[in-house]
Amino acid sequence: MSTDGNDSPASAASTTGPQALADSTIEHHVSAAGRIEHVAAAIDADTAAQALEHGPRGALVLASISVGLLFIGWLLFYFVLFMPRGPVG
Repeated sequence: MSTDGNDSPASAASTTGPQALADSTIEHHVSAAGRIEHVAAAIDADTAAQALEHGPRGALVLASISVGLLFIGWLLFYFVLFMPRGPVG
């Protein structure tokens, strides 16, 4: 426990001193969230709702394009490589 009375997990996570690892080695780690200028400002519920209004549209578009390209590649392999060789057996 610290003697300054600040025992919150947030203050423990932002320490910049040496930290012992599981294999008994010491690692000097500086957290990016240890300084207030590196932490984003808090937003209200209305702003958060507005930002999340349309959901993960970009991720869905990227996933759709990736699956489409994968399917086109599979069709290309099927018709260019497998079909000209004829049936097996």
